[in-house]
Amino acid sequence: MPSSADDLPEWVRTRLADADYTLHTGEFDSVEAYETVLALTDGMLTAVAGDADPSELDLQPVEAVELEGVTFVVTRDRARLADAVRERLDGAPVGDDSEGDLDVVGVLGDDHDPTDERVDGVRVLRPGSATGAPPTAQPTMFVAQVEDGEYETALRPYEELQFD
Repeated sequence: MPSSADDLPEWVRTRLADADYTLHTGEFDSVEAYETVLALTDGMLTAVAGDADPSELDLQPVEAVELEGVTFVVTRDRARLADAVRERLDGAPVGDDSEGDLDVVGVLGDDHDPTDERVDGVRVLRPGSATGAPPTAQPTMFVAQVEDGEYETALRPYEELQFD
């Protein structure tokens, strides 16, 4: 904000306020947008620098947070994501795409096209855009339930932000 929306949609505000923790892949666009998200999450936020973020936000290009035994690596840069995941796996090979979920999940904001894919055996989530910034056709976000090292994720359009 303000480049993709004038304000956060109400459903986003509600979801952020209700969440235990929030990951943000950059593009706040303004200090006010960052402060709004920070307040809605009561500071329970991991956020990285986006291309359009003001420099005074002083956000890092890569951040990682462990939640309930699962490490989420957040960035906007695919190469940095690969390096950060390898570092957290102590350089061990991560196997092929047929293996089960690892305890490291990449959250990548390099574009606004929402996807859930495996890259070299690592789950990589691209949440899209909660404000519907192009190229998305609608506002989207990933929601996750994480408990005791297990996680379930779901990409939802704004009308369907609940687990089944």
